[in-house]
Amino acid sequence: MSLLERLQKEKDTETADNKGIKQKKVQAVHKEDPYAAIKAKIHSRIIEEIKSDAFKEMDEGEEQEKLEREIASIVESVLNEESTYISKNDRQKIISEVIDDSIGFGPINPLIQDPSVSEIMVNGPGQVFVEKKGRLELSDVTFKDDQHVMRVLEKIVAPLGRRIDESSPMVDARLPNGSRVNAVIPPLALNGPTVTIRKFSEKPFTVKDLINFGTLTPNIAMFIKACVEARLNIVVSGGTGSGKTTTLNVLSSFIPEDERIVTVEDAAELQLRQEHVVRLETRPPNIEGKGAVTIRDLVRNCLRMRPDRIVVGEVRSGEALDMLQAMNTGHDGSLTTGHANTPRDMLSRLETMVLMAGMELPVKAIREQIASAVDLIIQQSRLKDGSRKITHITEVVGMEGDIITLQDIFIYKQYGKDDKGRISGEIIPTGIKPKFMEKFEAAGITLPADIFIP
Repeated sequence: MSLLERLQKEKDTETADNKGIKQKKVQAVHKEDPYAAIKAKIHSRIIEEIKSDAFKEMDEGEEQEKLEREIASIVESVLNEESTYISKNDRQKIISEVIDDSIGFGPINPLIQDPSVSEIMVNGPGQVFVEKKGRLELSDVTFKDDQHVMRVLEKIVAPLGRRIDESSPMVDARLPNGSRVNAVIPPLALNGPTVTIRKFSEKPFTVKDLINFGTLTPNIAMFIKACVEARLNIVVSGGTGSGKTTTLNVLSSFIPEDERIVTVEDAAELQLRQEHVVRLETRPPNIEGKGAVTIRDLVRNCLRMRPDRIVVGEVRSGEALDMLQAMNTGHDGSLTTGHANTPRDMLSRLETMVLMAGMELPVKAIREQIASAVDLIIQQSRLKDGSRKITHITEVVGMEGDIITLQDIFIYKQYGKDDKGRISGEIIPTGIKPKFMEKFEAAGITLPADIFIP
């Protein structure tokens, strides 16, 4: 959709809202905008200018800065025509808001650009929370009404070929910078359109960043790098917001440049820097409920694409069976994530997900498949102070009777809190040497002799 079509659509929607056409009554949640009339006039002028020669040479691929300058010039022109005095600060605020509404993501645009904000939560038009340094706080950002939130949502999902309306009131999408977006709208969301944006750094975090954050230590970084290079099958487990995808990104960065990597995701978030990467993304059903392509479909297909490594963003259901089969049929070095609170819980979740594939397999057969496929579980947790830590690095040893045997190689030990309320602790070796050390030797990888000594 071109800029002109988008702006015209927004204007038509606003007009319909003002006339009460198909509009649901929305309670006032904040003060009236004193410059609403001026902004409407500016909006109309921008549409006129786009139709004329002023924007004739410009298109969707135009540089962002040039487009912003053109819009700012139009805003200044309209403001100069106004008889009422408008202060310099208010002028700048109007310009920023018009640019954000025209070519950005509305009121939340500054939050998306703010590097200190890691998550944005829109709970209806009048309440926007943000996460900073692991803590939630209420921002001063608001939308005009439900329709204003819906217009921003349309800007997010339309370029991806996805839709959100009453027949499809939930959507997963992503921003151009890779940030993950989830939205739920009425009638499911009673507060109004609810949007959650988990931001990802445009420059992906490196292993050095995770060491600086305290997520892991240099010894742990050395160990997991060796595990990836030795082609171990690794599952990163953790709760929501614990940093699984960031850790998966860092693990993926250790894959050698000469290997072919195929990634499979619901919404493309992984930021791999290798040259030979094939990225696959699921597709939701169309308006007739047909044409959906699931992660399971993509995992099965990628086996025919001659991958050296398969990286699945997250396993949630039946695709776990296909992932385990891939790990067991020569695709060593595969990586994935899953939701679980402990390494043992991750195994139980994998069992459940395999059963969701619809195959009536005996539990022992499923456990044998898991024990044979998965070599290592990296457990990540979000602690009470908001920090993310790797809390367990656990080897899947094998089967003893009907039980999968695990042993912790490294474990996080918490000591207490400091004066500022931050949790202090460290991840330390348990003294157990993993049984897959022979794979390190076969790959020519050597680790310091004292890395496993407590």
